[in-house]
Amino acid sequence: VQLQASGGGLVQAGGSLRLSCAASGGPFSSYSVGWFRQAPGKEREFVAASAVQNMRTYYDDSVKGRFTISRDKAKNTINLQMNSLKPEDTAVYYCAAGGPIVSAISRSEMYYYWGQGTLVTVSS
Repeated sequence: VQLQASGGGLVQAGGSLRLSCAASGGPFSSYSVGWFRQAPGKEREFVAASAVQNMRTYYDDSVKGRFTISRDKAKNTINLQMNSLKPEDTAVYYCAAGGPIVSAISRSEMYYYWGQGTLVTVSS
């Protein structure tokens, strides 16, 4: 499965962006999917995920209520709607697909496939 992330850019604080991740070579419906991010000088961190086991969504506390992850089965894409963006959201965002159990949904090492990353910059 190959993943292609898009939608990053420069936005002012308080603004919105919508990231998309298109899959080829296999359906997203077979996998749990997630978004991770990595800010300069920091480790990659979990942002949001949709678990294939129960189709529930999970979010890091830092984005809860502002970000929404969704699946578009017809287009075989996953999306991350980001609202009320803050400068601390600035990072390269990566989409991922894999088979983590729900209790490990936030662990990046449990995902098999990764997109190339898309840069989100939020100015103050």
